[in-house]
Amino acid sequence: MKRLAWFTPLPPERSGIATYSSEILGLLTDVYDVDIIVDSLPLQHNDERHISAYDFSWRQVKDPYDLIVYQLGNARCHDYIWPYMFRYPGLVVLHDGQLHQARARLLLQQKRYEDYRAEFEYNHPDARADIAYLGIAGLLGSLHYLWPMLRTVVNSARMVAVHNTTLVRELQDRFPEARIDRIRMGVPDASDASRAKHIRARHNISQETVVFAAFGRVTPEKRIAHTFRALAAIASRTPHVHLLIVGEPVPYYDAIAEAKSLGVSDRVTFTGYVEDRDLDDYIACADACLCMRWPSSGETSASWLRCLAGGRATIVTDLHHTIDVPALVTRGTWTPSPPVQLDKIAPIEKNASAATGGPSGLPLCVSIDIMDEENSLQVAMERLARDRALRRDLGNRAKSFWAAHHTLKHMQADYLRVISLALDSPTGVTPPLPHLRPDGLETARDILKDMGMSVDIFGSS
Repeated sequence: MKRLAWFTPLPPERSGIATYSSEILGLLTDVYDVDIIVDSLPLQHNDERHISAYDFSWRQVKDPYDLIVYQLGNARCHDYIWPYMFRYPGLVVLHDGQLHQARARLLLQQKRYEDYRAEFEYNHPDARADIAYLGIAGLLGSLHYLWPMLRTVVNSARMVAVHNTTLVRELQDRFPEARIDRIRMGVPDASDASRAKHIRARHNISQETVVFAAFGRVTPEKRIAHTFRALAAIASRTPHVHLLIVGEPVPYYDAIAEAKSLGVSDRVTFTGYVEDRDLDDYIACADACLCMRWPSSGETSASWLRCLAGGRATIVTDLHHTIDVPALVTRGTWTPSPPVQLDKIAPIEKNASAATGGPSGLPLCVSIDIMDEENSLQVAMERLARDRALRRDLGNRAKSFWAAHHTLKHMQADYLRVISLALDSPTGVTPPLPHLRPDGLETARDILKDMGMSVDIFGSS
């Protein structure tokens, strides 16, 4: 049986990737001998299969693993993975299509300004050199999406896997020599959700109210403010509509204050963080789910897939990496109409985007054009609030799409295939920059440098 080391956050870390790893690992341990390498050891994981990253290196030297798998994203809970990923090349599963945000945060917090500048230059040799200094000064903001800083990661890996075909094509174009493949993300069936009425009662929402729900950390990128404005705009015409915000707040965005300022606080309920075991019930209590994001890192949304598995109509942002998802598009087909004329909008089948993602080709969600977001979101929410049949049709197709493409068995099959390919990939991968190849003498060199010694008496690292 092949031995794998699996670097990942795990519950109780409040991370979608932590949940994702716990679900897929349960389907792989009968095929592979897996040790899970975590940043630290919570009491509930104090067993021989959960290993602190601090103990990984000596174990790897003593008895090397056949393959090391790294689950890599932008959240802080992945920060511990970076030095191991460069030192011990393996299969890197990219959950985001850009890593500039994470890499800059980590290097700049450690005051490794020259390392950041060197990595930026290596990742983006065609970019102006002074852009790196804007990053060092903390002035890039959302512009970091333009420079994803993936080359160091891809060129240091035995193999790279991502979760959507668009990102596969983009990476293959950028890195034609690299081994890149797709793993379909899978989520569990949500059909056993049984406490939807209880959830509504807990939050004082009547059974007759049309509930829109949004899931995940409450950040501006989830288009929360735009949703509040759309809710305010349709309130007088659709009085029995309520918004459920299910997720943990973040310190840099006050959504509660924003709802109050827009006059919709009485129509919005904030649940705070909800345990994974309760998510299906919250999805089941919603009539439609809001799964929008902008800007996007090209990630595949697990919360959106869970809404599909729950058979719910969804509203998504029209993103380039979801172009193969059959969608009811608002762009050019939905225009502002008086409420009495909403039922005269063209039939759903005539508004479908070119579809390759479902067996029927019929739309399974509503897609919002980011260039017409305010108007499109208002029209989409009002139409779904009024049209029970449309919500039902989209929900049924969503469930079929999940069953055809995104179950845990689909993810298991893809992991088995990709791991097999990675096991056959070359092992002699060398990180491209000197500081990514540490030899344990870095601190001594820094001390001597501070003492004014310009000659490396230890030799090159």
